[in-house]
Amino acid sequence: MEGVSASGGPGLSLAPAAVRGRRFRSADERRFSEQGGRILRCQAAELPLGCPLRVRRIRAGRNQPAVCIVTPRPQHLSGLEIVRDLCDGKLNGGEIGSTEITFTPGKIKGGTHIADTKTAGSVCLLMQVAMPCVLFAASPSELHLKGGTNAEMAPQIDYTVMVFKPIIEKFNFTFNCDIKKRGYYPQGGGEVVVRMSPVKELSPINLTERGTVTKIYGRAFVAGALPIKLAKDMSSAAVRCIRKEIRDLYINIQPVREPDDQAVGTGSGIIIVAETSTGCLLAGSSLGKRGKNSDKVGIEAAEMLLKNLKHGGTVDDSLQDQLIIFMALAKGVSRVKSGPITLHTQTAIHFAEQLTKAKFTVTKAEDEDPSNDTYIIECQGVGMINPNL
Repeated sequence: MEGVSASGGPGLSLAPAAVRGRRFRSADERRFSEQGGRILRCQAAELPLGCPLRVRRIRAGRNQPAVCIVTPRPQHLSGLEIVRDLCDGKLNGGEIGSTEITFTPGKIKGGTHIADTKTAGSVCLLMQVAMPCVLFAASPSELHLKGGTNAEMAPQIDYTVMVFKPIIEKFNFTFNCDIKKRGYYPQGGGEVVVRMSPVKELSPINLTERGTVTKIYGRAFVAGALPIKLAKDMSSAAVRCIRKEIRDLYINIQPVREPDDQAVGTGSGIIIVAETSTGCLLAGSSLGKRGKNSDKVGIEAAEMLLKNLKHGGTVDDSLQDQLIIFMALAKGVSRVKSGPITLHTQTAIHFAEQLTKAKFTVTKAEDEDPSNDTYIIECQGVGMINPNL
């Protein structure tokens, strides 16, 4: 297959029908109405193809259940702004309350850029938007991402470093993620510095063999006014929960108090990672909040990990959709064995196919254990080539 140049894509429309503000014609399309932020991230992440983006009738028909709603929140706009700067592009309608956003990318130039949500909006979601552009830039990039490092409804920065980073680097690139300061809801104030060099092209991945679990480890953290005892309680509760299912492995979940000069505000949470004999990494995580028992936080994370291990896939539910854009842009066939396909993954595949013309298939895996609910996500990538290298 011939590669697609990052300097000018094949004239693809970046305003698919599902985000044009019309009424959905099917339940298949209707599911996108609940994922405005995901839709914006999917489209912005595919701007390396060089085509313009337009999303219309944002928040149109708020009280009409069958109308697409895309909500431009501060973190979404911060993501579009850093991509605008990376691409030397033009962004119109980039403000809260806008009903239409248009984006015209230029040459991806790299360099040092800052994105600040000025809220507890997730720095990890900012990274998701910017990373595909950075990979096809003309020069190395340094991104200063400010906001929440451990936020609800988004990957925790610990997940990004401990799970996302080592797996995503299998596409044949590396990046550095330096946590300067942690930030929690509602203040935010965290900062992460991401450094990355561009690549000529991405290699496909093959993650189809889960292997056996060889290690379970993690960290339970508190920051600000919270005592270290809460971290110890989260860790102990998580270990007790996992021990009911897995008895023959040492479980090492370290309780940690974040240094006061490296955290803004008060927060707590836990992440637990299972590593397998084939190098797979699957995780469970949870965040504390006012009125929530610390034991419950630890048990939630443990139960999430056990659920991800039970389905027999090689990736957990959180990583599943984050791989899609890289599979689409890579050269060759990628295959990933996963658990049940999440709504976010369905959305990511839908837009990746329409915007990049990559071809995805999802089939039920033929597993030795009939109780495993596993699927093979296969993608024939477009083989995008960086013309600057």
